[in-house]
Amino acid sequence: MTASPAKAGRARFDVGQIVREHRARLESEHRLTREQKRVLTDIGQCRTAALGGHLDTCRSCGYEHPSYNSCRNRHCPKCQALAQEAWIEKRRAQLLDLGHFHVVFTLPAQLRPLAQHAPEEVYNALFRAASSTLLELGQSHFNATLGATFVLHTWTRDLRFHPHVHAIVTSGGLARDGKSFYRHRGRYLFSVVAMRKLLCGKVLAALSRGYATGAFAGFADFADPAAFARLVNRLKELKWNVYAKAPFRKSQHVVDYLGRYTHRVGIANSRLIDVTGDRVVFRTKGDGLAEVAPVEFLRRLVQHVLPDGFHKIRHIGLYASSSHELLALAREQLGMPPAESPPRLSWEERLLALTDREVRRCPICGAELARTGLPRSARGPPEPSTAEMLS
Repeated sequence: MTASPAKAGRARFDVGQIVREHRARLESEHRLTREQKRVLTDIGQCRTAALGGHLDTCRSCGYEHPSYNSCRNRHCPKCQALAQEAWIEKRRAQLLDLGHFHVVFTLPAQLRPLAQHAPEEVYNALFRAASSTLLELGQSHFNATLGATFVLHTWTRDLRFHPHVHAIVTSGGLARDGKSFYRHRGRYLFSVVAMRKLLCGKVLAALSRGYATGAFAGFADFADPAAFARLVNRLKELKWNVYAKAPFRKSQHVVDYLGRYTHRVGIANSRLIDVTGDRVVFRTKGDGLAEVAPVEFLRRLVQHVLPDGFHKIRHIGLYASSSHELLALAREQLGMPPAESPPRLSWEERLLALTDREVRRCPICGAELARTGLPRSARGPPEPSTAEMLS
């Protein structure tokens, strides 16, 4: 694979091109789910002639530029920037003005094969266990209702399978009677040991219910009727991984931090360092690099495709969608004004705010561009240098 010279701010290599060149071999070597196949199709077609688009023409200076439609798949590395900004604006309007803790709940390695077999069941068990752990400790320690936002990630920086949930948690909560707000002044929210024990018990209870109802049917490791019980006993002996950081002191820092996590996918085009016919090199952490064969790169990538309709971002307690009245009381007790909905912006307005780029104006002479629709094309996609509008 070769790449055209990249324009300023544009990634040199494209995951979509890797998909187009190596998907057939991936499918010949590995069985993919329907969801994984659809994600590969969307990534491979994103911002190419296959999805149609429009041609911008400047009648003043003759400038022309084709822009192709986005696939809008939540797993696509090109399609999350504007969605992320819209989400951040909404959360900024609702966030309570106080410190927030960052807590990470990680699924033990022994449960990863089961998570790959039955992702929805296992991810839901992790979400619900982490949620009830925080809410229960908030009630028992503070006699108050906390607020938290959770985001599921399933990858490491080298795209290996590593399911974990990030939680941003209010440093305090609304008293049960709604007449006061408890502010937690400590450096740590709760004992990590207490969170580990609760998380373990709750996840295993949820998985036991799933096993009893046949949710893991077809999982090869459970062909032996005693295998599930042995797994549960091993997991009870583990020290589950719960990581807690010191709190963010300002709500703006929370929003900025959340923005890096909520709509992130396994890898961004900007992390691709070199791509050839037999290797993909990408950045991991710091100056670290990983090098894998293209098919192995795609195999790792599709591990992180979520089930259809699965919500990887969730809110509990004061931040739950059903808790508008509690959130309003909490804002009142904190001396905050009522929450206001952010203004509705078009995608052009969001793009202008994000990149300072006016897509309706000619970049050469500043005249207004004329726009002509382009139909979907069955021809091969164009080179990334002309297909991409926003990397």
